[in-house]
Amino acid sequence: MKTNRWFTRTRFLSHLRIATAGTLIIAAAIAILATTNTALVGAGSAQTYIVLYKTQSVSADAANAIAGAGGTMVATYDAIGVVIARSDNDAFRSNLMKNSAVQGVAATEKFATRLPDEGVNDSAGAPVAPSTPAPGSDNLSGLQWDMVQIHSPEARAINGGSSAILVGDIDTGLDYTHPDLAPNVDDAASANCVSGAPVPGKVAANDDNGHGTHTAGTIAAAKNTIGIVGVAPNVKIAGIKAGNSAGFFFPEAVVCAFMWAGSHHMNVTNNSYFADPWYFNCKNDPVQRAIWEAERRAIRFAMKNGTVVVAAEGNFSDDLAHPTMDLQSPDNTTPVPREVTNACAVVPVEVPGVIGVTANGNLQLKSYYSSYGVGSADVIAPGGDRRLQITAAAPNGRVLSTFPAALNPGGALAVFDCSVSPCASYRYLQGTSMASPHAAGVAALIASQGITSPGAIAAKLQNTADPIDCPPDLSIYAPFPSVNNGAPQVCQGTLDYNSFNGHGQINALSAVTQ
Repeated sequence: MKTNRWFTRTRFLSHLRIATAGTLIIAAAIAILATTNTALVGAGSAQTYIVLYKTQSVSADAANAIAGAGGTMVATYDAIGVVIARSDNDAFRSNLMKNSAVQGVAATEKFATRLPDEGVNDSAGAPVAPSTPAPGSDNLSGLQWDMVQIHSPEARAINGGSSAILVGDIDTGLDYTHPDLAPNVDDAASANCVSGAPVPGKVAANDDNGHGTHTAGTIAAAKNTIGIVGVAPNVKIAGIKAGNSAGFFFPEAVVCAFMWAGSHHMNVTNNSYFADPWYFNCKNDPVQRAIWEAERRAIRFAMKNGTVVVAAEGNFSDDLAHPTMDLQSPDNTTPVPREVTNACAVVPVEVPGVIGVTANGNLQLKSYYSSYGVGSADVIAPGGDRRLQITAAAPNGRVLSTFPAALNPGGALAVFDCSVSPCASYRYLQGTSMASPHAAGVAALIASQGITSPGAIAAKLQNTADPIDCPPDLSIYAPFPSVNNGAPQVCQGTLDYNSFNGHGQINALSAVTQ
């Protein structure tokens, strides 16, 4: 994921670096705020700020306080005590910090997190409607080694998911016109959160990067003879656009996305990115802590409203349980090497309650790039591996999924299904960004069985996984040490649980039959 922080280092964890009861502003206000925000962005020196209140509610005089400090309110999330504001006043933070109700204020745009994705940048509850089987294959199913590996075809012949289940893909949006996604896209539940204030609708959430369309296809590509089939082809999917066209996930967008997901009672969210301005967010730093706490509150809000949060582990070959250096942050400016400790955490994967997913390849070994760690790794899923795990089934090592035709650069990693006109577009990518949506899809199948508690869904996902022990020969990872501190990759634990594989590889068939 991060050589480009596409959890390569392009901000997606695809080897892309690239996770309402008075909470959200009403639709009319959203439109006004979005217009205001756009105008302010054009001002040049204006910045977006996270304003964190000491209590999980926003003071009644918040708008006046922010105006008095030299700012304008963009969105208010009263249920978690967070306001998104903009200001071109250099003294805005110091002015607002004088307010005794305010815990922290942090400018966000200098610190955004970009999707690191090595694969993309590499050239070579309520009652649940009955689950419906989705047997058979589509035109490109023979290329989906990843689905075979987690027993998805057998699972969907029994349970292809319920149309009452809604998965929110918090990403760069999704291509709602793609013929493999269009049947399952929920327009009303989709939104663009890039500004920090939600703009509803699938058009607003349209993907201008490609990453979100790829992850969405793995979750819920329809069983319709066209192209590929997702893990849960009968569920509904909402595009929640939190990443911009360059793959940056700013804190205000992440907060907005989880508040939107929670307020819409989404069953599952997939998060294939780092949500913080910093790769490692250090809670003992006053600026970083404000952002960490705002995002943590938003994630907890979603969980309390019944949302399972699934997140990619990262693409830096890092042991997240033993961090010592961060060479990535801030990644939208000039990174400054810094020492880090366990007081620093990656968002969202290290937020308590989030299901962390590491990546493997077709030989069922942890992928060379995948980060890992005791405590953060819960399960492992196919993410691809072009270095160590080239096989007959996976000749380029990567995972195939949907991709916007207008953004598909072609080449050897592009695949098209021309049984429809225009041809449906697909692309091979690798990264923990690709692993996470497999787990989110299986979580959606579990939810389709009427299991509504996020904790119960997480437990079943882990308990039905196939245990995988630490590799007997770790020397294969010697050429791929931690990107951040150069440490060799070391697997800790037993067959039942270890830092590489968590509780094991997800198994869709076991999840729907046990």
